[in-house]
Amino acid sequence: MNTAQLSKRQLQAQQTRINLLHAGRTIFLQNGFQKATMAQINKHAKTGYGTAYLYFANKDELFCELMETIMQKMYEIADRSFQPQTKAEAYEQITSQARGFLQSALEEKEMMQVLKEAAGVSPIVEEKWNKIRTRFIHGIAKDIQYVQQAGLAKTSANPSLIARSWFHMNEQIMWDLVLGHLTETIDEIADSLTDLYTNGLYVS
Repeated sequence: MNTAQLSKRQLQAQQTRINLLHAGRTIFLQNGFQKATMAQINKHAKTGYGTAYLYFANKDELFCELMETIMQKMYEIADRSFQPQTKAEAYEQITSQARGFLQSALEEKEMMQVLKEAAGVSPIVEEKWNKIRTRFIHGIAKDIQYVQQAGLAKTSANPSLIARSWFHMNEQIMWDLVLGHLTETIDEIADSLTDLYTNGLYVS
């Protein structure tokens, strides 16, 4: 087997994986997580019988990979540089992050609804979501430590605890939004959340 043949096989395998992910997204959106099957995904991707299992152990694993794609924009928002010099600057940046986080969820509203369902029935998806939570919380805690060291926030506050509380508050609002339980605009929600957060954490 020469290098050209190996490269061609690798490209074919890569394309098959992409096709399976695209098919998985379609099937999950059509049928929901619980009713979706690997056979349906395999058929929609037009791959050979059982091919999906060569790439993913089960639908849970395939869905977890789709989750990374869904979360990518949220990661980019969370990873923005956060080095405010004043409380007003912090307020503006936090509001922008909260707004972006919620907007990103709404842009993937249907898939987020499937994620909510999946996390409730699949230990694998639940574990994946917990890892995503941890990543966000860790980043928030670092931001809190920065503003504490800069003299903008109360040093008596526990960064890890506050970060966890802030993320879970945003997460609950996010679920309420994608499930259609809220009528307020994203701007109204982001402003209200940031008011509550900064007034509790930051010094006057």
